[in-house]
Amino acid sequence: MNKSSFEFYLEKIQDLKKTNQDFCTITLVHAQGSSPQEQGARCVVTEKGLQFGTIGGGKLEVRAIHQAQELLKDRAQQNYFTQWNLQKDIGMTCGGQVSLYFEIHRCKPHWQIVVFGAGHVGQELIPLLLKLDCHVTCVDSRSEWLSKLPDHPQLEKKQAIPMETYVSEIPDQAFVVSITMGHGTDLPILLQALKRNFPYVGCMGSDVKAKRIQKDLSDHGFELSQLQNFHCPIGLPFGNNTPIEIAFSIVGELLTLRDQQKSTRDGLCP
Repeated sequence: MNKSSFEFYLEKIQDLKKTNQDFCTITLVHAQGSSPQEQGARCVVTEKGLQFGTIGGGKLEVRAIHQAQELLKDRAQQNYFTQWNLQKDIGMTCGGQVSLYFEIHRCKPHWQIVVFGAGHVGQELIPLLLKLDCHVTCVDSRSEWLSKLPDHPQLEKKQAIPMETYVSEIPDQAFVVSITMGHGTDLPILLQALKRNFPYVGCMGSDVKAKRIQKDLSDHGFELSQLQNFHCPIGLPFGNNTPIEIAFSIVGELLTLRDQQKSTRDGLCP
């Protein structure tokens, strides 16, 4: 017996939940006049775009996908209902009207951490982070190092060449950690990340490297006010220089700053 489109729709939702992806379902709850799809049409959208189904294609669907992606970016946003005139609001020639219901499904933990670098410190850091209530993305140009990381529903492994090209895909409220092969690969990532005003950007290195990075950032036009959330050397001041103890110090700093920022948002700190 062939599966119905609704059964495929439910399967797609379950697949997204298994991989901890946030998504938005869009339902055409009412159509009046000329419209490109029947009432009850559905589709599924993630931050990357349309994943399954259709509410009619064309300009209407493009507008609805964009709306869903904007809703997914706003962590406070839940469900959303709207009515659009296809001619006035969408720019279509037909004169119908549609009512759409956007339902947000949050699968990822609120705390997003993006780690650039899957090397020796990354191999120790990421398993520690996976014990916390967070979603981790590890980015590296080397597939052989990414493959050494554990398979885990809270972990996404991303190969990007060069690595800084992935910065544009990072959610606005993510913590960004750069522990790559060295200054030459860290700096391009930092130049892109610090333009985004993330709540935390950290880079591994010595005090000497930190001074070099500060100078390079200044040479590229960054002012002190833009570097308030930048931390280098990364990590709390304890432990030695072995990868595992560096990893513990990084986790300690991330937790400390996460809780400080949460207290400030909740009004517990001046």
